[in-house]
Amino acid sequence: SRSWRKMCAFGLCLAGSGGGLLLVTALNTVALRRPMASSAAAGEWMYMTTNAGVRMPKLIYGTAWKKERTTELVEEAIEMGFRGIDTACQPRHYREDLVGEAIQNLFDRNVVTREDLFLQTKYTPPAGQDPNNIPYNPRAGTTTQVLESFNTSLRNLGVEYVDSLVLHSPLNTPEKTQQAWRAMEEIQMAGKAKQIGISNCYDLKTLQDLHSNARVKPSVLQNRFYVDSLYDRELRKWCKGQNIIYQSFWTLTANPGLLYSPTLKSLAEKHGKTSEQVLFRYLIDSGAAPLTGTTDRTHMRQDLDAVKDFSLSSEEVSEIDKLIDFACEKASTRTPRRH
Repeated sequence: SRSWRKMCAFGLCLAGSGGGLLLVTALNTVALRRPMASSAAAGEWMYMTTNAGVRMPKLIYGTAWKKERTTELVEEAIEMGFRGIDTACQPRHYREDLVGEAIQNLFDRNVVTREDLFLQTKYTPPAGQDPNNIPYNPRAGTTTQVLESFNTSLRNLGVEYVDSLVLHSPLNTPEKTQQAWRAMEEIQMAGKAKQIGISNCYDLKTLQDLHSNARVKPSVLQNRFYVDSLYDRELRKWCKGQNIIYQSFWTLTANPGLLYSPTLKSLAEKHGKTSEQVLFRYLIDSGAAPLTGTTDRTHMRQDLDAVKDFSLSSEEVSEIDKLIDFACEKASTRTPRRH
């Protein structure tokens, strides 16, 4: 068997009295590989600090849809300089096990240590799973589903903890969403996830209700960044006021209109960059943390250069704000929005 599977798997389980939730860690096998040194430390320019005190990269490598190429691409991304990796316990769209294989390979070669990496995974509710390949018992209660999913993530990744655990989407009732969040809070308070957050939440009231009822406040909101949601302008403004960091995905794929606009093309020419780099930089300068899922080595380097090589002035950020406002005004006159 592959060497990366020789590790400690720390299981989370339910126990209890009086309906209380207890997380128990159990040592299942013998030796967790602990890399001794890193040869690829990244500069402080690459990070922001979340409301949980977590050091999170400003640009994160996304692993959805990579399938059998996941190991190769994750290794390449980290070797290029990425330190944030986003995955999910959702076999339908992610090979979380191959993310684990990639990072264990890099640990073995002393390319990075566990402490160098920001690892983010997700609990995906049953509605988002392939019904023939759900990585937990879908007939169990929501709390048990979350814990079983998280247990699977730790085994897949071969780590003792994750830096960020995200609810992949609100559930079909507010009560179930709160129940899932409470289970994630227990994981966070047990030290197995440094922070928690939510994804695919496009309704401000849903996020506000979750926030107001939470013992552990969300640290991140990860949403598709596109015109159909009016670029989450109100959500992003509210998140900034609550010190919740907005993570964007589909940032490039969903936005050819922005990328080919005269505004971005002019700014790209001015800075000697690409329009894609300018859009990533705009989000970073606005306090967001974009995801990129590129499979191209040149684009990986360009995306990282958008973090370290330049920044936009406040006037240039305002130019792009106006471009987005204009796109939203046009979209508001069309058919109802879909997410």
